[in-house]
Amino acid sequence: MDDLAAQMQRDFEEIGRTHMPFGKYGPQHHPPYGVPIYDIPAEYLGWFANKAGFPKGRLGTLLKMVHQMKVDGSDIVFDVFRKQRGGPTRLRPERKKRFDFPDAG
Repeated sequence: MDDLAAQMQRDFEEIGRTHMPFGKYGPQHHPPYGVPIYDIPAEYLGWFANKAGFPKGRLGTLLKMVHQMKVDGSDIVFDVFRKQRGGPTRLRPERKKRFDFPDAG
């Protein structure tokens, strides 16, 4: 049983270190490393699960784990990583706030 707990701990730590290396949430759109996989929206991960299939290898395995945790409502466990990084990753560029009011006169 200790082996399973140790493996789960290693998987969890690896999820915290892994960034999306390609696509919409990769470094091309979210420099310099891409979005941490725990902050990728569940809908995007669901697209892999239902349409495209998860990538092969370790990345695919980790993405499956993250997807399942989000589907199960266990996303809160990733708050440990979010606190370390100062909050969730911004997925959209910040828009400048403009307040243009017509003259009242």
